[in-house]
This record gives sequence, structure tokens and C-alpha cells, in this order.
Amino acid sequence: MLNMVLFFGIILVTFLTTWLVDRFFKRLIKKNTDFIQNDPTNYLFMRHAIKAVIITIGLSGAFYSVPSLRVLAGSLLTGAGILAVAVGFASQHALANVISGVFIVLFKPFRVNDRLTIKNMNGIVEDITLRHVIIRDFENKRIIIPNSNISNEVIVNADLNDSRICKWIDVGISYDSDIDLAKAIVAEEIKNHPLHLDARTPEQIEAGDPEVPVRVTGLGEYSVNLRAWAWAASSPDGFVMSCDVYESIKKRFDKEGIEIPFPYRTLVHKNMPPKG
Repeated sequence: MLNMVLFFGIILVTFLTTWLVDRFFKRLIKKNTDFIQNDPTNYLFMRHAIKAVIITIGLSGAFYSVPSLRVLAGSLLTGAGILAVAVGFASQHALANVISGVFIVLFKPFRVNDRLTIKNMNGIVEDITLRHVIIRDFENKRIIIPNSNISNEVIVNADLNDSRICKWIDVGISYDSDIDLAKAIVAEEIKNHPLHLDARTPEQIEAGDPEVPVRVTGLGEYSVNLRAWAWAASSPDGFVMSCDVYESIKKRFDKEGIEIPFPYRTLVHKNMPPKG
């Protein structure tokens, strides 16, 4: 009876300790993220690792405290050679996930709150656990990717070292429109947007490079294609800026008489029958 009380007592203490550790790390992560603006990746991974260690030690101690369970465990271990091989083979993938998770935290190809593109998936890293990475996409859905899988993928990280982003603003104008006026309008609308950044180096400023380059990138079937390079502080800012700039450019073009053409074709009829 005393052994069973000790068994359940150890189980209770284990889960209580795990809960306290989890609560402590949540507060630590919130403090470092909100106030100190520190990277929470290491704290999140450490939180999961310490919880796993506490549970493993606690459950092992609980089973060891009961003699009958200790004898049962010993007898099971005696004939567990084949089982160990099977379990080891089955756990290879799980171990690979843990090792890959450690490498992700150590070498930091991405961190919590980074914006990633993996294959056709886009989102923000929400958590890095011992087994998998949780990514929140822009529809607020969660994408779960095992650590070993994501370690073998080509990743586009929009926030690694430099979170600034360059957005291409592509606009087509008709062949009858004033190209210089259209370029000036596009550059002006981008420079006037509050989220626009001047990304020029001091050398480029001294050399007189334009703050917003606008160039003709092609002569299409029905339009002269213009492209402007607009910089923003982050991907979300860049998206908002590009949406606003497209709208303001359309309004300015309408006001200044710059035509954004529709596709059209000129049809020539040959060998038509004579009238009458």
C-alpha cells in the first residue's frame, strides 16, 4: 500500500513540476519577446526538452519505487533483445527529428516568428518542438512539419539577417501614353507611401541614384511594361504598401490621362466579297 502511495505521489509531483516549468518558461518567453525583443527560439526548445526530461525521470522513478513493478521490468528487460531491436528501428525517425531539432536551434536557419516559404507553403514559425516545427500560414492554419523533413528542404527565410523586402511594382501603359510622365507618377506614389524605405547606400546617394528606380522592362503586345523597385521594412509592410501603391497609381493615371490598356487585336479581312 505504501509503495502505491509513493508511486502515485511521484507521478503527481512529476506532472506538477512539469506544469510549473512550463508556466515559468511561458512567462520567460513572453517577457523576453515583448519587453526585451529577444529571440524566443532557444527558450521554446529548452522548455520542451526540460519537460521531456522531467517526465522521463519522474516516470522511471515511479516505476522503480514499486518492487513488484521493478521485478516485472527486470524480467521484461531480460527477454527484450528482439523488442529493443524493433523499437530501435521504429524510433529511428523519432530520433532523427530530435537531432534535427537540436541542429535547427544551434545553427538557426530560421527562428520563431520568421517568415518562411517551403515548397508552396508560406507562413510564420510559431514553435519548434523536439519533434516538429509549427508554422502558421496567412489563413491562420497550422502546418506541422517534422524536423528531419524541414532540415532537408530548401527554405526561403524572409527575416534571416535582414527583414527588409523589395517589392516589384509592375504596371503596363499604352503605347500612346507618356512614358516619362508614367514613370514619374509611379516613383512619386511609392515615395509618398509611409511604409516606403530608402534602401540606398551612402555611395548610391552620393552618386545620385534614384530613390525609386523605375524602368521599362519590355514592350508587350499591347502595353509598355514598367517596373519599380519599392522597399519596405518587412513582408507584411511590403504587402500593404504594394496594395496601396497599385490603387494610388491607378487613380493618378486616370487623373493624368495615362492609359492602362486592355488586350486588343486588330483584325484584317482579306478577299472580302464586293458589296452590292
